[in-house]
Amino acid sequence: MEIENIQELRLLVECARGGSLSAAARELQITPAAASALLKRLEARLGVRLAERSTRALRLTPAGEQLRDYAQRVLELLEEGVAQLSEGGAAPGRAGAAAAASLRGRIRVSASSDLTRRVLLPLLDEFLARHPGVELQLQVGDSLLDVVRDQVDLALRYGELADSALVARQLWSGRRLLVASPDYLRRRGWPRHPQALDGHECIRFKIGNRLERDWAFWPRAAPQGAPLVVAVQGQRSADDGGIAHQWALEGRGLTYKSELDVRDSLASGALVEVLPDWVGRPMPLHAVLPSQRFLPLRLRALVDHLAQGLAAPAVSPQPDSGRSRGTRAR
Repeated sequence: MEIENIQELRLLVECARGGSLSAAARELQITPAAASALLKRLEARLGVRLAERSTRALRLTPAGEQLRDYAQRVLELLEEGVAQLSEGGAAPGRAGAAAAASLRGRIRVSASSDLTRRVLLPLLDEFLARHPGVELQLQVGDSLLDVVRDQVDLALRYGELADSALVARQLWSGRRLLVASPDYLRRRGWPRHPQALDGHECIRFKIGNRLERDWAFWPRAAPQGAPLVVAVQGQRSADDGGIAHQWALEGRGLTYKSELDVRDSLASGALVEVLPDWVGRPMPLHAVLPSQRFLPLRLRALVDHLAQGLAAPAVSPQPDSGRSRGTRAR
């Protein structure tokens, strides 16, 4: 079994994108009859049904979706290779500009809302400025997408990965911190121990469609042992970590966030670390990829760029500064 020509791959991709043979035919500039015949020949040669057809629509079968995923990457790699060849005649002095210009095509990125708005946007802007031939499609939200089924090229995910089959690269290593605004702490007092959170307004949010009702803490001096887990309650919860962050900035309560998400707010003093002698759950950030076999250079370049940007020195909250703020807050 084999693919006889590149038009077959394009047809499958366009059928999935347009939802019908007629839409795919328009994109490929062929007649609907020719598109139908091309798809039938491909199915007959592979011995598998790739699409379910109706009078108005077309839907790929699981086999068709699987082949479509590979076809998409093959076509993107081919486009990238042609673009690089077209830059091959650049003068030596223009080699850097040619290399940047040769990165072309679309990158579909999925990331959580708070991480995107407070950390990723400037890094993505830098990357697009360096590579004007790249198109970015950004999907922002705290629900987890399937990188294959949802056609995501790169998913940025916090925490340990449950699916060991995923191709992933760790971009950042850190933990969650308990944070609040100085105004909240002046009004409600400064808890000195995780068990003192009872009675405090704790702003919770969903991770993977599950509302967190328990927060785990480790002594900063011994973060490898068994955690102290406390049940927390509060008037406010959300399915968006960015909203929890904003509520904390407004003095609505305490929240339990990745250090990466809140580091700018900590650096400015808009938020302070509440339990400087304790740390929360490990929250490594991973770049999750659907496959390492068909990885366009533009995607490799973006992952490298994000890794370098996230490794840049950041202001980390210091236990002493937390204590001094706590003293003043009393």
